[in-house]
Amino acid sequence: MDGGSGPGPEPVMAAGPSPAPELPPEADPDVEPLPRGGFRCRLCQVAAANRPSLAEHLRGKKHQRLRSLRAERRAQEQRSLFVSGFARGTAAEELAAYFGAFGEVAAVVMDKEKGAYAIVELREVASRERALAQPQHALAGRSLRVRPREQKDFARPSPGRGARREPLGAGQLEQALCQAADVDAQMEQLVGLLELSEGERRLRHLLVTLFQEVFSEFFPGCAVLPFGSSVNGFDAHGCDLDLLLDLEPTKSLQTSARGAPGAGSSGAGSSGDPGAEESILSDIDLASASPPEVLELVAAVLRRCVPGVRRVRAVPTARRPVVKFSHKQSGLAGDISIDNRLALHNTQFLRLCGEADKRVRPLVYAVRLWAKQQGLAGNPAGGGPLLTNYALTLLVLFFLQTRSPLVLPTVARLRELAGDEDRVVVAGWDCSFPRDAALLEPSANSESPSSLLAEFFRVFGDFDFSGQVVSLREGRALPLPEAGEPFKLGSLNLQDPFELSHNVAANVNEKTASRLGRCCRAAAKYCRSLQYCRKSTKGRGWGLARLFQPGAVEPGAGAGSFLISIPVAATRPPEQLCEEPDSCGFKEICAAIAFVLRDILQCGCAPGKPQKQVGGSGAEQSLPEDPALGEEPPGDAAGLEEEPLQPPVGSKRPQPDGTDSAALPGAKRPRVNGPEEEEEVAASWSCAVWHRVWTGRRRLRRQLLHGASPEEPDGDLLELEQKVSEAIVQHEGAARPPEPLLRFEASARLVGGTQREPRVLLRLAPSPAPGPLFRDFFHFLQAFLPSALRRHLGWGPGAAPQN
Repeated sequence: MDGGSGPGPEPVMAAGPSPAPELPPEADPDVEPLPRGGFRCRLCQVAAANRPSLAEHLRGKKHQRLRSLRAERRAQEQRSLFVSGFARGTAAEELAAYFGAFGEVAAVVMDKEKGAYAIVELREVASRERALAQPQHALAGRSLRVRPREQKDFARPSPGRGARREPLGAGQLEQALCQAADVDAQMEQLVGLLELSEGERRLRHLLVTLFQEVFSEFFPGCAVLPFGSSVNGFDAHGCDLDLLLDLEPTKSLQTSARGAPGAGSSGAGSSGDPGAEESILSDIDLASASPPEVLELVAAVLRRCVPGVRRVRAVPTARRPVVKFSHKQSGLAGDISIDNRLALHNTQFLRLCGEADKRVRPLVYAVRLWAKQQGLAGNPAGGGPLLTNYALTLLVLFFLQTRSPLVLPTVARLRELAGDEDRVVVAGWDCSFPRDAALLEPSANSESPSSLLAEFFRVFGDFDFSGQVVSLREGRALPLPEAGEPFKLGSLNLQDPFELSHNVAANVNEKTASRLGRCCRAAAKYCRSLQYCRKSTKGRGWGLARLFQPGAVEPGAGAGSFLISIPVAATRPPEQLCEEPDSCGFKEICAAIAFVLRDILQCGCAPGKPQKQVGGSGAEQSLPEDPALGEEPPGDAAGLEEEPLQPPVGSKRPQPDGTDSAALPGAKRPRVNGPEEEEEVAASWSCAVWHRVWTGRRRLRRQLLHGASPEEPDGDLLELEQKVSEAIVQHEGAARPPEPLLRFEASARLVGGTQREPRVLLRLAPSPAPGPLFRDFFHFLQAFLPSALRRHLGWGPGAAPQN
C-alpha cells in the first residue's frame, strides 16, 4: 500500500431502497399540541415544552413501556370472548375445557363480584373466530351467550399504584372486620383500613410542594400550609386537601418594597427586574385588596399555572371564603383559604388528642363511620343539615373529657399546661395548648375502646342537644346563657374549642338531631347484646360489622336487614293521625312502593307472607302482585283502602265477649309499644332484582334528555326513570336471566304518634346473606325510592335521583 498516495476511491454501496425519512416527534399519534405552546403526550399524560424535550420523552423507557403494554392489551382483546349465561358456581376450569375445543385457552378471568360472566382469552385470533362462528353454545345444560370482548380505550396505570391502597368496599370492610378476634381488635383494624396509606400521604405532600413552588413565584414569601383531615391524625381515603395560603409575609415584602428608595408600584408578582414580564398579579396591593379580589387572583394562578388542576371556583360567600379545585391525576378535591389561621390550631389540637391516648383514634374512626352509614354525617358545604366529621370528632373528644377518670384533659387544662412557646392568640381567641403530647399527664382511665364506644352511644342517646351547649373548653355541658351572646343556638349546640362564638353544628336541624339521639339509643341497646360482644361462629355479622350496617340495629330491624326511612307528607295534625291511622295514605304508599320497584326499576315484586297489624284487629296487608311472578294484579290498587284499619295507637286489643283481662296468662299479654317506635300497620312482599338497574343511570338519563325541554312535569320524570331502567335491561339483554341477581324480603310499617311525625319504615332482608352487590343496590334505593315516591304521590317535586 502506498502510504503517500491520497485517499482511494470510496467503496461502492449496493443499490437498495432509501430509508424512509424520520417523522417529526409532533407527528406521533399520541402527541397533541398545547394552546399555550409545547406538546402533550396523551398516552403518558406528560407535557413537553419543545420539540427536543418531546423527542427525548418519546424515546424514553416510560413511553416505550406504555406503548408496549397498550399493544399487548389490544392483542388480548382481539383474542378474547365475553361469556355469560353459565350457572353460578361454574369453575374457570370448566369454561377452559369447553372453549379448549376451539383452540388453546390462555386464561379465564371470572367476575369476582357474583360470578355472572367471564373473559376467556385464547392463544390465537383464529380460535376466537371459530368460537364466534358457532351459532349456539351450551355448558352443563345451560345456554351460553358468547360475544367478542368489548375493546376499550387504553387506560394507563395510575402513578404510584404499588404504593397506594384502594379503599375497601362495604362488603370487603365487613369481611375484614369479621376476621378480628374481638371488638377492640376490630376498632384497631378499622383505623388501618380507613386511614391514608404512605403512598397517599406522599402524594398529598408532593401536591403541597407543587403549590408552594407555583404560588411563591407570584406571592414572594408566602406559605402553603395544609390543615384539616389530611394532617390532623384522623385522615381517611378520599378526604379533601385543605390548604391555607398565608399571604402575610408577601404583604410585608410589598410594604418594604414600596418604602425602598426608587421603588415603583411593583405588584405582588413583581421581581423588581424592570425587564421582567408583566405578571397576572401586577399592580395588585394585597394589603388593600378585598378578600374576593384576592380569591380571584388565587383562582387565576391555579387555572393558568398549576399542572393538572381543574374545576377551579372561588366561593367568596362562604363562612370562610375559599377557592375550590380538583386535581386530575390524583383525583383529589381541595380548598384553598386565605384567612383561616384558626384552622391550623384546630388541626394541631386534634392531632394532640389523637397522640395523647391510643384509644382516641379507634373511637373517632368508629363513630364517624357509624354516623356515615346511618345517614347522619355528610358535608354541609351545600347547606345540608348533616353532621360534619369535625363535629363528630369534637363530640368524641368531649365524651372522653367527661369520663371518670378523664381520658383527655379539657382545653382549659391544656391552656394551663402550655409553655411560653405555645401561647398563641388568633383573632382574639386564645389557642394556647402544648404541641407535644409527651407533656400531658397519662390518663388513669382503663376502659377498653369497645366499652367506651358503647358508653358514647349511651351518653348521647339521652343527651339534650338543644337545651345545653357542649363545651370542650370546660369539659361539661353548659347552660344556654353561659354560651355567650354571639353564639348561634340551634338544634345541636357544639362550641368550637377555641372560637367560642362558633357553633360547629349550627347547620344541623331538629330532624337530624332527633335522629342522632334515636340512632344512639338503638346502638347503645345493640352494644349490650351478645351479638356485639361475641364473635359469631356461624359467619354472621357481629360487633362493628353489624353496627355499621345502615339501620341494622334500629328498632324492628332483624339480623341482616336494612332500613329505609320514608317521611310521610301528612295532611292532618298528629293527634288526628292517631285516631285515623291511614289518614296519611299508608296503603297508597304501599302501592306506590310496589309501583316503583316493579314498573320503574323492573324488579319482580310479589305479595309476601301477610303481616298482622300490631295491636290491631287482625286485618292483613299485602302489596299489589307482580304478573311476572305468577298471580294477576288487582284491577285497582286503591282496593286496599277497603280493608279495615287497626285501632288507634295505644288502644287495647279487642277481647272476646266475656273474657276477663286479668285471666290472660302473663306470657300471652299483648305487647304494648313504647313511644319511640309506635307501629300501626304493616305490609310485606318478596322481591327479585334481575338487572343492575342502579348503574349508569346518570349517563343514560342525560342521553334521553338530550334535546328535551328542561322543565318536565313530574309524571314525565317518572316516565324518564322507567325508560332509563328499560335501557339498562335492553343493554344487558332483553331476555330475563335464569336466576335473579338478588332476592330479598321487604316489609313496610307506619310508625309515629302524637309526638312524632309519621314515617314509613321499609325493611329489606336479603337472602342469602348480603354481599357487596346488595349493598350497592340498597344505597341506590335509599336515595332513589323516597324521591320517586314523592313524585308519584304528588307530595312535591323532590330531588332528581343522582345515580
